[in-house]
Amino acid sequence: MERPIAEKAGLGWIGKHSLLLDKEAGSWFFLGELFIDLPLPTDSPVDNECGKCRACITSCPTGAILENGVIDARRCISYLTIEYKGVIPLEFREAMGNRIYGCDDCQLVCPWNRHAEISRQQDFQRRASFADTNLAVLLSWDESTFLKNMEGSAIRRIGHEQWQRNIIIAMGNAPFSQNYIEKLQQIQGKSELLDSHIEWALQKQMGQVPMKLDTSIHTKNQRLIRIVKKGLPRDA
Repeated sequence: MERPIAEKAGLGWIGKHSLLLDKEAGSWFFLGELFIDLPLPTDSPVDNECGKCRACITSCPTGAILENGVIDARRCISYLTIEYKGVIPLEFREAMGNRIYGCDDCQLVCPWNRHAEISRQQDFQRRASFADTNLAVLLSWDESTFLKNMEGSAIRRIGHEQWQRNIIIAMGNAPFSQNYIEKLQQIQGKSELLDSHIEWALQKQMGQVPMKLDTSIHTKNQRLIRIVKKGLPRDA
């Protein structure tokens, strides 16, 4: 609702990614409203400056931008990781990569954001709690730790279970890690929601297992081969 009003007020134009754009700030700003009964001069809308650019459309990992200003929220990673509470559809999990809260790829590639200034407000800077961004560490946060570390952050509102769900998918998309496999197995059975994603993530991780770290079946087979080569001793 705020963006069309802001567009009519001349604060910018709505881009193909449906966000309000300003020539100087790009889309990296917040909108606020004041409800007053004072007569104010009116402003005219500005021209749409997107032109033929389709960077946001072609860069969307899930193809959520259907046409100029039209977004299919069901495909949007920001919606899936923040607003959606259920099981993430299989077709979007790989595309999510390591995004555990939001996406913003459509903003990152937008030419109008190239010269936008980085905020100096401390609230928008990297938190000390993210000094270690290892997924295993983030997954190991219990609910009280999550709530404490995310105090004052919008991330807090997705809740601990959804936070873990998103990290589990990121683990499934990560390079092989024995530590990740162990962490995933440790929280199996915690909830049905998490289990459905853990099974997928473990399958993805195990699909990358190096031969030397393969399953117990592979280990037993290798032992049998060594025994045969040595001449079948008594305990073969």
